[in-house]
Amino acid sequence: MPKAVNHVAVTVTDIQKAMKWYRDVMGMTVLAEPMEISGIPLKEEDKHISNLVRTVFGQNLGKFLICHLVSSNGVGIELFEFIEPKTERRKENFDYWKTGFFHISVTEPEIEKMAEKIDSSGGKRRTKVLELFPRSGKKICFCEDPFGNIIEIYSHSYKQFWSNVQP
Repeated sequence: MPKAVNHVAVTVTDIQKAMKWYRDVMGMTVLAEPMEISGIPLKEEDKHISNLVRTVFGQNLGKFLICHLVSSNGVGIELFEFIEPKTERRKENFDYWKTGFFHISVTEPEIEKMAEKIDSSGGKRRTKVLELFPRSGKKICFCEDPFGNIIEIYSHSYKQFWSNVQP
């Protein structure tokens, strides 16, 4: 049985702006507004979480902001803005030939409208809307959020897209 995707973590340079953008443009629901987490506990009750995040991010972690959103099918989007060390935008965020995750994808039947909404709201359209297989009606478009993270739009669900593929 395949495992469910729980959430995707995205690093941004302005968490307040990102939270609003993912809510207003991408239609995500905010579960938890930005909160500050410190790798160095200021109070005794913060000691556990501080130790936990330093285990994940390393001993040089100072602090960061984190925010939680959710998509309509329950997949979470976890936004991070690092304060110490400060988040920096990559010069090029599409090093597709290198290992690692390089985009998230959303399903939107009105793909043209979604791509335009992204493009007109501080994001960027990277491609035209493309039909993956001729005469299939299955379309894709690559965009970026305002922070340079790649977002792919599918016109159909992943399962509809790839079941019984006849390229």
